[in-house]
Amino acid sequence: LIYCYRKPKTKRAKRFLEKREPKLKENTKNAMLIKGGNANLTVTEVLKDIYAVKKPFAVLYKKKNITRPFEDQTSLEFFSKKSDCSLFLFGSHNKKRPNNLIIGRMFDYHVLDMIELGIEKFVSLKDVKNSKCPEGTKPMLIFAGDMFEVNEEYRRLKSLLIDFFRGPSVPNIRLAGLEYVLHFTAVDGKIYMRSYKVLLKKSGCKIPRIELEEMGPSLDLVMRRTHLASDDLYKLSLKQPKALKPKKKKNISHDVFGTTYGRIHMQKQDLSKLQTRKMKGLKKRPAEKSTEDGGVSPKKSKSA
Repeated sequence: LIYCYRKPKTKRAKRFLEKREPKLKENTKNAMLIKGGNANLTVTEVLKDIYAVKKPFAVLYKKKNITRPFEDQTSLEFFSKKSDCSLFLFGSHNKKRPNNLIIGRMFDYHVLDMIELGIEKFVSLKDVKNSKCPEGTKPMLIFAGDMFEVNEEYRRLKSLLIDFFRGPSVPNIRLAGLEYVLHFTAVDGKIYMRSYKVLLKKSGCKIPRIELEEMGPSLDLVMRRTHLASDDLYKLSLKQPKALKPKKKKNISHDVFGTTYGRIHMQKQDLSKLQTRKMKGLKKRPAEKSTEDGGVSPKKSKSA
């Protein structure tokens, strides 16, 4: 296969290619939400609600796509390269697997991880008559349940959900901006997804009183099939460039209380040549200088 690279002819095409070039700090991951060829109303509403939560870092495909990700992944990889999305959520419905969701991520435009989830209960955004968070709000993610730490499939699902919903990385956090919570609970073989709006109430002091108000959507999910990457490929996907790795500082240590100590290495000094403060009392006499040099005293002895 011979690939011919053609230089961009317009400035717009040049900017487009520059955005897709590898960077030290990658852009925020985008997600594509795809509807299967036989998706029902429930799956369609789930995709719309998750798109509303994920905006503006998401692309919703409204047309139905007849594909089966666990059997053929070429169409997903094609859409990933076309829309520059490294995350995907595929919804389908059939008699064998009703109300089906497949969540996954890409590495180098190839499927890395893929987990199939079944929807058992769903409450949409419009069914909960409460105030909603503005578009693009970065959520706080909370995971409860031992399964997320014990089971390898659940551990990988936790990593996948963090990748999917984390949003952009921010340097600073504002208290008023912490207004959206996504809570995932794994218990009795089910995953419960709940979303809440954080309300800051008056408490009579500087720290406000916090209340949670259910916002939607809420999902009761059950895990079905999984397609996980091998350990070698997973480690390769986590590899960071050398420029991003923090440089190790030598001769620095920390104690229990967090105090930083530094060790300085110096060459051996000759203290006899050390320049001190000049004082008349410390000034050497001519006789002392001559004895140090090993010579005879300059004063001549009187002849008898």
